[in-house]
Amino acid sequence: MTPEQDGTAVSREEVARFGALAPRWWDRSGPMQPLHAMNPLRVGWVADRMRARLAQGLGQQRTGVLDLGCGGGIAAEALARAGFAVTGVDASAEAVEVARAHAALEGLSIDYRVGLAGDLLAEGVRFGAVTALEIIEHVPDQAGFVAELAGLLTPGGMLFVSTLNRTLRSFAVGKLGAEYVARLLPRGTHDWRRFVKPEELASMGRAAGLRLADISGMVFSPGGRWVAGRDTAINYIAMLVRD
Repeated sequence: MTPEQDGTAVSREEVARFGALAPRWWDRSGPMQPLHAMNPLRVGWVADRMRARLAQGLGQQRTGVLDLGCGGGIAAEALARAGFAVTGVDASAEAVEVARAHAALEGLSIDYRVGLAGDLLAEGVRFGAVTALEIIEHVPDQAGFVAELAGLLTPGGMLFVSTLNRTLRSFAVGKLGAEYVARLLPRGTHDWRRFVKPEELASMGRAAGLRLADISGMVFSPGGRWVAGRDTAINYIAMLVRD
């Protein structure tokens, strides 16, 4: 199934845009610099909560972690280094090729595949945790996308979503500021209308049988690094669980 045939997947235009950036996924001063900068916060937040639930007997580590929309492997590699068995899936064959090559250079064992969430559902595979980091804002049918991700979870499984809130501040900072003023991202990377409010994400989760268990703002500090905080007006990360 191609992306444009599946309303829950990113569009062909989005796949082509990120596929064209594939050679620069690991250029830390290039267009993926914001992802590299926020990755320690994202993966650290995810890993801490996965370990906490596993310690409480509420998750299934043996089923591994799916990083959906893995791109060139920035988050997948960090999760693998944190000790998790990782599967990375992306609709862009160019990005997956870069991810495989980089993981091989780093000596990391990550199962990378080209495909969509629907492909995995059709295969009947399930995971103890799924990460969808900076991807839902590129998806046309966001509720359907969350439902697909929920379907990929084992009982007790965890879904982690990081995205941008749809607020005036996010329009000024996350869209205009990042793309047109600071030029941290290529113009046209984001459509502000697809930014997701936390309450909308929680509602989509409930409809898919998931409970919003934790949420933190991701804030770019004056010290030049990303930190977790209470301010979710621009960037945030959330954990939804299947009880």
